Amino acid sequence: MGLEWIPREHGKKDHGMWQDAHFGTEADAPCTIYDKRPLIAPDGKVVDGLHTAWIILNNPKQYNSYTTEMVKGVIAAFQRASADPSIVAAIFTAVGDKAFCTGGNTKEYAEYYSKRPQEYGDYMDLFNGMVDAILNCKKPTICRINGMRVAGGQEIGMAADLAISSDLAILGQAGPKHGSAPDGGSTDFLPWYLGIEQAMWNCVSCEMWSAYKMQRLGLITKTVPVIKDGDKWVRNPLVITDRWVDDGEIVYGEFKAGAAAKAAREYVKNAKTDFTLLDEAVDDIVWRYANLMPHCLMKSIDGIRAKKKYFWDQMKLPNRHWLAANMNFEAFMGFNAFNTKKITGTDTIDFIRYRQLIAEGQELGEALYTQVFGTPQE
Repeated sequence: MGLEWIPREHGKKDHGMWQDAHFGTEADAPCTIYDKRPLIAPDGKVVDGLHTAWIILNNPKQYNSYTTEMVKGVIAAFQRASADPSIVAAIFTAVGDKAFCTGGNTKEYAEYYSKRPQEYGDYMDLFNGMVDAILNCKKPTICRINGMRVAGGQEIGMAADLAISSDLAILGQAGPKHGSAPDGGSTDFLPWYLGIEQAMWNCVSCEMWSAYKMQRLGLITKTVPVIKDGDKWVRNPLVITDRWVDDGEIVYGEFKAGAAAKAAREYVKNAKTDFTLLDEAVDDIVWRYANLMPHCLMKSIDGIRAKKKYFWDQMKLPNRHWLAANMNFEAFMGFNAFNTKKITGTDTIDFIRYRQLIAEGQELGEALYTQVFGTPQE
């Protein structure tokens, strides 16, 4: 006698939480695109019944900075990928060849959220939910870095399990220069990736580092050229990639300077990009994942993720409250200075004058702001 007598429910349940309300198409920018694509074997054949989920930031005119609605789309997309048993991996990327993401939408921050701390706190609940959605996705996640990954874009990119980068990409933080702290993940994740002193400097200096340097230091998995000149692939000419050491200093991955940098910028400006190698690198990883035990794979990934989540989970709520309060303070100055660059000609406040006024005991308010903001140009 078998077990036919035990009552069973059959059919498949849908564990997705959202429909399509938070997704758009390329024509709908700014939006988040969710694109379910067939899994392709190395021989080019479609694998029946298996897919990849492409989660695509679509705001190229603003370097794929995420608006409030786009954040909702990322949350919905990673949950959908997580709950779809046909998905092998989720690929997080963006439209175009200039930027993966430059963080939150500064125009929205400056014009709406500054001086509205309650509203920004609510926004940060969504942002934290976005990082959580990436870290909790029960599919491997790959950040396909198609261009600059800066500020909050760096943070949500680091939430992914692996990163494969265009070698034209630059990576880094911007918060301390523009009125915020990179508390959307960077202060939690960077020490795991870079070591404490490299993490400290990368976090606060607001320097942009090349993809090659970031691969050398362990932040990303692989960097590939995306400039094609005829049949030849050309590595980013702005970056030193042909040697390791000069005069005892590690130079691999550092930016060139002087006349070499000027010539390289001219070349890059007119070069054509081709993301074939980037996509092939992503496909290779996905195919490796497809040929592993799925539950063993995810247990292993979640075991590594737990270390990233440890500090993120401890800090995300106090950081949320500080970031909200800061919208009345340095964020108001920083975001509005950046947002009014076309009016004043500068994207930062006068930091030295600001420090002098603090040292004098000057109260915050319009009188102080007037002295540190740029002046509208005629």
